[in-house]
Amino acid sequence: MIELLELTKSYNRGEIRAVDDLSLTVERGEIYGFLGPNGAGKTTTIKLMVGILAPDSGQVILDGVNLAEDPLAAKLKLGYVPDNPDLYPRVTGLEYLRFLGDVYQVPHKERTERTEKLGEAFSLIQNLGDPIGSFSHGMRQKLAIMGAMLAAPPILILDEPLVGLDPKSSHLLKEILREHASLGNIVFFSTHILEVAERFCHRLGIINHGQLIASGTLEELKKGEQGTLEEIFLEVTEK
Repeated sequence: MIELLELTKSYNRGEIRAVDDLSLTVERGEIYGFLGPNGAGKTTTIKLMVGILAPDSGQVILDGVNLAEDPLAAKLKLGYVPDNPDLYPRVTGLEYLRFLGDVYQVPHKERTERTEKLGEAFSLIQNLGDPIGSFSHGMRQKLAIMGAMLAAPPILILDEPLVGLDPKSSHLLKEILREHASLGNIVFFSTHILEVAERFCHRLGIINHGQLIASGTLEELKKGEQGTLEEIFLEVTEK
């Protein structure tokens, strides 16, 4: 389970409140889509969830572990894909995956099997011996996803994971994430692609001006009314 309890994060000495008293819960087996306009606070929230940023107040609890109290144990429970895959340009793809395998203490046999399976699936296996600096944006995105999944973590947190992926890789990623969630794991991801969120997610959250203004299944967000997720999104964010 992911629990965010009254999270707040401000910048410029409190003048800009990027995340404002945000609370939400995501259960095991769920795919949770995190939506919002540009500058709404999506990426800041995700950086608080993975420990890149420290909140001004509030708590992040990952699979029962408080991130502030035991950050190492909490981070071992998650895989993270940032919004921009700025990976180490001078190491090879395989060296990067080996490094993550060591950090997450993945047994050699398991990391080898997963590297081969994911590398073949994403058509990246032939490029893993090349420096990451030679990779295209889409290839770096695929490598970041492979790294996040290498330890088969119970929680996957992805910030705009479909950006830069070709249609085949995008479809493959969605299938992999569905399978991951079906095993009782959590997938939490932000996206601007509302059609994907509408078809793909079990529940959705909409953030605006740092506040979670709506959360639930698509039917709960519709509240019995007809309309697409795009129409609901525009209505609640413009109020």
